[in-house]
Amino acid sequence: MNRFARLATRVLSVPFGLVWLEPAGEAAGALPERWPPDAEISGDVLERCRRVALSRRPQFLASAGEGAAALAFAGVPLIGGSGEVLGVLAVMDPSPREWSEDEVQDLSDLAAACGAQMRMRKRSENGRVAREAAEDAVQAAEGEAHRAQKLLIRSELLLRAAEDLADTSGLDDVRQRVGDLVSGDLKPVCIDLVLLRQGQLHHVRSPIDGDWPAVPESFDLGSPWPAAQAVRENRMIVVDAPPRAGASNVPLASPAFATQDLATAVCLPLRGTRRILGTLVLGWDAPYAIGVDERAVLTTLAGYTAQAVERALHLDERVTAARQLQRAMLTELPDAPGLELAALYRPAAQDDMVGGDWYDAYPLPGVANDAATGGIALTVGDITGHDMRAAALMGQVRSMLRQADHDHPGKGPDQALTALERACRRLDLPASGTAVHAHLRPAADGSWHLKWSNAGHPAPLLVTADGTVEHLTQHDILLHPALPPRPRTYAGRSLAPGSTLLLYTDGLVEERGQDIEANIDRLAHLLAAAPPGIRLHALLRSLLDTVGPPEAQDDTVLFAVRIPAGLL
Repeated sequence: MNRFARLATRVLSVPFGLVWLEPAGEAAGALPERWPPDAEISGDVLERCRRVALSRRPQFLASAGEGAAALAFAGVPLIGGSGEVLGVLAVMDPSPREWSEDEVQDLSDLAAACGAQMRMRKRSENGRVAREAAEDAVQAAEGEAHRAQKLLIRSELLLRAAEDLADTSGLDDVRQRVGDLVSGDLKPVCIDLVLLRQGQLHHVRSPIDGDWPAVPESFDLGSPWPAAQAVRENRMIVVDAPPRAGASNVPLASPAFATQDLATAVCLPLRGTRRILGTLVLGWDAPYAIGVDERAVLTTLAGYTAQAVERALHLDERVTAARQLQRAMLTELPDAPGLELAALYRPAAQDDMVGGDWYDAYPLPGVANDAATGGIALTVGDITGHDMRAAALMGQVRSMLRQADHDHPGKGPDQALTALERACRRLDLPASGTAVHAHLRPAADGSWHLKWSNAGHPAPLLVTADGTVEHLTQHDILLHPALPPRPRTYAGRSLAPGSTLLLYTDGLVEERGQDIEANIDRLAHLLAAAPPGIRLHALLRSLLDTVGPPEAQDDTVLFAVRIPAGLL
């Protein structure tokens, strides 16, 4: 604005000019712009400018008083676009003088031009401020849109995590699904699932991980690894490698990352319902910012993972207990002079991985003064179900059938099955299923006499010494608590040396989309074509691998009895 001060001095032929700005205006607190630039401005002159601004009217004074007050003064207010006072354009002359009408008009015109310039500058400044504010608003909106998009992606990740981790069936499955989930969104280069067991942290490796570096399978909970610290302190641990030019980053988080060149790692404690289960560790090979939103996402993901891990551990414990229960009930086969026995059991690959299929063999009680008694009892049965309940019912039925044979010495297998059904009804035992129960007794000519009763079970297969296969098809209805007990029938057959008897459950021959009768015929053909000297256990394994479905939907039992040909 000093150019207007300079113009005013030239137009009005005065030595001093200034532009005084309203203290509340654009340049509050600044010194007046003046001409000449080094001119001294007295407080009396500034006070005169303030009076002009306050009165909002021009003042043209000749001279009055002495000293600074003797200066001739002329000042015109500078008016803004809304009528506000922006400042004052003023000139001073140390010599007394009268201001002519032309001089008054000239200074007023210059003041109008100065005011217009100030208004233009103000509008320009307001426009700049508005543009900057608009640019800031656009950037803020873009930032919010990016943040909203990121939050949407993270929300979708957590939704998928809630769905995918809800039906995991084992620790390997949990580890693999967590890897699949985070690899698409968070994009870590390393994932480690570490579980706490008896004071040690153990790595859970996914089946798709391939070869891991040579690191220990476990490490101590008290170790300085951040993965252990996260468990001890029950909090998220974020680790950033120090930026060192030309040097490899230090190993981060857990021993599994010892050979990885990582920049950031995060260790998330897995909080179970009663204890800390372990740590989920993610690592990135570039610096990865973990802000408040990301922490919330990672914490929620760790919560879903912990639920899946806890469920998997519970299922593992349940399956282990069920298998131990079933192994305890499927006892070793007894020594049976003159016979070869072999049995094979495969659980279903679903539910508790146990079921109601069973086999049994035990010596029959003899009857005094009756040489025809004695021998061995054989059973293969199938209680409905593939879980612990079915296994428990099977154990009860198996024991009760044994008891029925010992309570009725010298009686046939049909009477033992009838006694079993009556006992189940009296005890309100909801056992349903099928079974073949047989008595095998030695005969004087070296052969054995087979007597069996079939409660709705697949027909046993008999291979004679000449390779002929017979289907022992005689059977009654199945076992069911809704069916009233009735006398059961039996059938008999003499087994010559060289004969092999195969009993099995339907899990061997039943497969979705396949004809069960065709599978039984295939089983019979393979049984007849087996080499004469093959061991029974190897024969059963071969039959299961060849005929049994690749994905076992049902548990399966195979039980074979052979009368060696050398005994003739």
